[in-house]
Amino acid sequence: MLRIEGLYKRYGEVVALSDMTFDVRAGEIFGFVGADGAGKTTTMRIVMGVLGADGGVVRWSGRPIDRDVRRRIGYLPEERGLYPRMPVGGQLTYFARLHGLSAWEAEKSARRWMLRLGIGARAQDDVLELSPGDRQRVQLATALVHDPDILLLDEPFADLDPVAAEVLTSVLRERAAAGNGPVMFSSHQLDLAERLCDRVGIVRNGSVVVCGTVEELRSLGPDRIAIDAPGVSGDWTARLPGVQVERREGTRWILRLADGADDQWVLGAAAAVGPVREFIRVRPTLTELFHPVVADEEQGVVA
Repeated sequence: MLRIEGLYKRYGEVVALSDMTFDVRAGEIFGFVGADGAGKTTTMRIVMGVLGADGGVVRWSGRPIDRDVRRRIGYLPEERGLYPRMPVGGQLTYFARLHGLSAWEAEKSARRWMLRLGIGARAQDDVLELSPGDRQRVQLATALVHDPDILLLDEPFADLDPVAAEVLTSVLRERAAAGNGPVMFSSHQLDLAERLCDRVGIVRNGSVVVCGTVEELRSLGPDRIAIDAPGVSGDWTARLPGVQVERREGTRWILRLADGADDQWVLGAAAAVGPVREFIRVRPTLTELFHPVVADEEQGVVA
């Protein structure tokens, strides 16, 4: 397990991280979600040793993380780090060798990941000749080419076309299904995290404000039901205590229930005047729940 404990970081008067604490477990995909400036990149840079923390510690399997562990991390930085005038295949082989693979192992892994990520035909092309999306594929391959124990991806879906995004999604799910080491990726897209992640940490102003599985987080929302009842009139909920109309979509109503309100009252009232074609509970999406949390933050908070 990768454990981030109480990280604190400031730049002059600006507090970048304040008691940043969470863990990423083996075999799971963890979404690290927040607005630009929430502290996601700073946290990842501290994990990688690019930045030093002013307080707190990063642990791997219960021990403070060190250089040897960092060699086993696959890292995709926010600021991409490819050599523009170096061929794609040679570049991947070079990065694999830096992480300790033999020449034969490095070449084999480079070929495998170029094919897996759809850039096999570009092996002899220099990076500067590639489109932004293909450059992103190469950058992803550099994070995967040494078969890392831990995968840290900072905004990995940026610049990816839908096909490449689906390939990356498949790769991450395969790692999780195989029980491989933890995967942590940052994003400002809650809908993406909801589709892909086992757990999500919502970050604001340098700390995690809520963390849990997607279902746990969605359960924090208001109690709502959807009912399709063509026979009811416009004011049919007026006599139902604790029931508020959130919106109407033709004959379908989305209702919010206060604590203690009985959904059977709603069903009974609708059924009394006509057929009920649908009656289900509706859970909010993460975007609906936490948009105010990850909305643009105050100026002065960095990366």
